[in-house]
Amino acid sequence: MSQTQIFHDHEADLGHKVKWYAKRVTVYGILLLWAFICLFPIYWTITTSFKLAPDVMQGNMIPFVDYTPQWRGWRSLGMSPDTIGEYSTVRAEFVKRFLNSTIVALSASTLAVLLGSLAAYGLSRFEYRFGFMRNDDISFFFLSQLILPPVVLALPFLVLYREIDMLDSRIGLILLYTLTVLPIVIWIMRDQFSSIPIELEEAALVDGLSIWGAFLTIIVPIALPGMVAAFILSLVLTWNEYFFAALLTSTDATTLPVMVASQTGSQGINWWSMAALSTAAILPLIVIGIVLERYIIKGMAAGAVK
Repeated sequence: MSQTQIFHDHEADLGHKVKWYAKRVTVYGILLLWAFICLFPIYWTITTSFKLAPDVMQGNMIPFVDYTPQWRGWRSLGMSPDTIGEYSTVRAEFVKRFLNSTIVALSASTLAVLLGSLAAYGLSRFEYRFGFMRNDDISFFFLSQLILPPVVLALPFLVLYREIDMLDSRIGLILLYTLTVLPIVIWIMRDQFSSIPIELEEAALVDGLSIWGAFLTIIVPIALPGMVAAFILSLVLTWNEYFFAALLTSTDATTLPVMVASQTGSQGINWWSMAALSTAAILPLIVIGIVLERYIIKGMAAGAVK
């Protein structure tokens, strides 16, 4: 092989390597930019909870560079280092709202996943006929419930809950939130169950298991990542829901989003208190997302390959 040929081969390899590195840098650059865009609101919220009013208005962003962090926002909630050991009515109210949000969101998400998984399994394995509607039509009917604006349901639910004495109650919010996230769970889980070969159930039935036995021992363990992903999505939606919580509750069952919104008043917005409340409200979701990250990824990718 001549030196000229060796030179050209070396130049071609070098060109391929440059293109490969350029592609990698571009991809990772886009991912880093997207991560920054997604995480910046969380960073802004956390840092704002340590700012004073002038720092908020001036848009200071970097702690210890643009401003000196203070405990103003956390002190207003009774959760700063100098007030955490003392009794605080605001902190007691926050704990009450936090417990309400936790109980309502966890209960509604769990109930939605249980009911939605059963409905999705039926739609993926059996043929139904309801008038002119078939399985696909029934599935779309569930999804179409998300198109309806919540404000349209405000008056009917307000009148209904007043008649059955469920205003300002946790059980009322749990049932309502279950209905709101149930269509999403059904669609997610129907795709999960459809990706599981039906031959697994047929083999289980041949071995003597019932339909329920095959579902619980064979299908549920395989579809568990999708169920966890549906649960987390339901949890995020119910945890952050504000409209119905503000409409149907007043004192006993009020949730965290209502308390966060209450930081606005005639004298303006208490930014540091709102930021501290928001930080305390989103931290549990961040922790749950980090702990269950592998299930979320499996649940998102499970239906991609059949």
